[in-house]
Amino acid sequence: MKKAFYLLAASLLISCQHPVDRMVARNEVYKAEKEFEKMAAEKGMAEAFFYFADDSATILRGNDSLIKGKENIRHYYNVRSNPDAKLSWTPDYIYVSDCGTLAYTYGKYIYSIKDSSGNLKESSGIFHTVWKKQNDEWKYVWD
Repeated sequence: MKKAFYLLAASLLISCQHPVDRMVARNEVYKAEKEFEKMAAEKGMAEAFFYFADDSATILRGNDSLIKGKENIRHYYNVRSNPDAKLSWTPDYIYVSDCGTLAYTYGKYIYSIKDSSGNLKESSGIFHTVWKKQNDEWKYVWD
């Protein structure tokens, strides 16, 4: 057990020894957020939340509902989302790890939909997303 711990610690130290331009990484994460938002507007929430998800991503919806895995996330949005609803967001803060492989964002979102009378109803809140770099792409692992 002790040996496994030291191997893990050593691999983390080695993987973090290469300097990363954190500003470049922050810009990549910002771009991923905006592409995610654009896809949600153009192709729907189910497709966007599926495409940008890591295979093992988890989303928290409601107070205590965890949806785990990208296929389950797509199913959740296919069943629960209204195709006429719009979702927009902008990260107010982006943090990238020293290694440049993990990041988190938070900011404000606006969810809007027209009611049966045609009146626009909006709700807003705060989002928090954790991102993981895979090859040259950022995928979210938590939303």
